[in-house]
Amino acid sequence: MYGFRYVVTRLLVCTALFAAIGLSGSRAEEPVRLLVLGDSLAAGYGLPAQDGFTAQLQEVLQGSGHDVVVQNAGVSGDTTAGGWSRLEWALADGADAVIVELGANDMLRGIDPGSARSNLAAILATLDERGIPTLVAGMRAPQNLGPTYVDAFERMYPELAQQYGALVYPFFLDGVAGEAWLNQEDGIHPNRTGVRHIVESIMPSVLELLARVEAES
Repeated sequence: MYGFRYVVTRLLVCTALFAAIGLSGSRAEEPVRLLVLGDSLAAGYGLPAQDGFTAQLQEVLQGSGHDVVVQNAGVSGDTTAGGWSRLEWALADGADAVIVELGANDMLRGIDPGSARSNLAAILATLDERGIPTLVAGMRAPQNLGPTYVDAFERMYPELAQQYGALVYPFFLDGVAGEAWLNQEDGIHPNRTGVRHIVESIMPSVLELLARVEAES
């Protein structure tokens, strides 16, 4: 015969185990939280909310059966320094994966690529330390900035992605930059059709990112 204290202890243990199993199951049913930390290209500058990058990305993902909520942490005019300074705030509500889309404003302002690289490295190091799968969206620099600047700026994306175990999408505006019909009147920010093109082009990388989330969970 087991003593009363033993029976009570076993009941408490079993109750805790069932509670843990139930909690685990409820978490598994929650959508993946995909945070996009970026500038105006992520924020959807000049567009209705439903036409921006994060909204269209979520629409395509959910339409293809992926239970994902895309969180818009884009701030127009933001640089890599701005992204680094608000990273903690952006992560406050939790994130299962992150797309980092920063650097265009550093380049447009002629900020030293070494400074941009340092900020981007700090962001990726933090995400790596926390075990958050990350996709880095790269940017291109115009040739009039000179070969030294262009080389240093463009190399930082693949090199830092490799260093911190992140995925990399070489050029966020691939196929859209310089195409008038895919951009707003300013010639810089994509219109609704341009954003849809970006979403379709980056989708294989996003799916690879989500596969990492699933593998780690």
